[in-house]
Order: sequence, then C-alpha cells, then structure tokens
Amino acid sequence: MDYIRIGDKVISISKINETIDEILELRCKGYSQQEVARILNIDRTFISRLESIGEVRKGGKIAVVGFPIANKEELERELKRVGVDFVFLLTEDERQSFVKEQNGLELVNGLLEIISKVRRYQHCIILASNMRSKLLATLLDSHVYIIDIGKSPIKDDVYVDVNMVLKIIETIRE
Repeated sequence: MDYIRIGDKVISISKINETIDEILELRCKGYSQQEVARILNIDRTFISRLESIGEVRKGGKIAVVGFPIANKEELERELKRVGVDFVFLLTEDERQSFVKEQNGLELVNGLLEIISKVRRYQHCIILASNMRSKLLATLLDSHVYIIDIGKSPIKDDVYVDVNMVLKIIETIRE
C-alpha cells in the first residue's frame, strides 16, 4: 500500500522514500545539508535529523596504513567489514615495486599524496617498523596509534594480529 491516511492527510510512502534516497545521494556526492535543503526545498534540520536516525557510529574517520604486511588481504577484508574509511596496506614486494617503478620526483609526489590523504582522517593506525612508524606519526595531523611490527629495516612481510587492530578501532569508536 503506497498511500496511508494520518488524520486528515494522505501520505505517499513512495514519495517519502524517493526524497530520502535523493537526500542521501546528494549528501554522498558531497553536497552540504544546506545545499541539499535548497535543491529539494526542504528544511535543513530534517536532513540533520534523518542522518542522526541512520547514524551507525560517531567519532572521527579512521585510516589504517601499514607495510610490509603478510596477511594484507585478511586485514583489508576485516577493516572493510568494520567500516574503516581509508586503508593503505602493502606487502614487501608491493612496497619495493612502489619505490622502484617511479623516478625520484614521482616517488616524492606519490608519498606526499598519500600523506595528504591520510591527514584528512581524525585517527590513523600505523603498522610499520619502529623507525617508519615514528616518522609517519610526526607527519600526520591526527590521533596516531602505532603498532610496531619490527625493528627497521624490515625486509620480509610481517603477520599482523587482526584482532589487535580491531580492538584499537573499537576503542577509538567508544
């Protein structure tokens, strides 16, 4: 049944659902609540309340950066499952390729681009050697959580305890 009666009003359920879909689509595209309200001719506070109803978690966005990771695929899968916003994990082979396949300028620009992306997140979990994790922590403008996976330089992939990373994420979200 698409129409229901509430008092003396007749309400279209499909119109409500279509409007909610439009709101969410525009918000996902980066429009502000005020812009969406203007476009759809609705009250901005409605959009805010709608988002609050559907909010799964509060707190800042989380990034996870790590290398060289032996169980990269498993870790990526679990991080995606729990809704981590940005994941950049490399195996040792991928890390070596990243360095060797670029000239100096491309490498510097690539690293700066990654750092720039990660700086947008409120929280960053770093899985790296003792030296590299400290260096990354000083470059980031976020709450940094370091999981030291070995002494520099690490030459082989290192297995990371997925549950330990998930516990840090759980703590951040509390």
